[in-house]
Amino acid sequence: MTSAELAICMDTNAVVVRRTMAGLREAGIVRSAKGHGGGWEIARDLSKVTLKDIYDALGSPVVLAMGFHLDNPSCLIERAVNRELAGAFREAETFLIGRLGDITLAKLAEDYRLGIAHHYSHKQRHSE
Repeated sequence: MTSAELAICMDTNAVVVRRTMAGLREAGIVRSAKGHGGGWEIARDLSKVTLKDIYDALGSPVVLAMGFHLDNPSCLIERAVNRELAGAFREAETFLIGRLGDITLAKLAEDYRLGIAHHYSHKQRHSE
């Protein structure tokens, strides 16, 4: 698919797609071809690429976007809560990032195929 096609699917800008795909290309996960009929394609066996590989290729972005409230930094209760939350967030992030290594693109592709098959069989039954 081209960057423009991917951008439409992801409801974003083609420039954002190209920037993201550049990191994936550097990691050898995707490749691109220029010219007519060109675009992006997966460069490796789907069973050998995990979401952790993609996470790493994208520069290990922040996983949990929840932040701390610093409405009153001198408040001892707020500081105690934030200290505990920081530990909980670190544990959750470590767990989630570890779990990304268990999910392959092949698994996601299979889930997608099953979902599409179910969608169309359900749609066909209801149109009869």
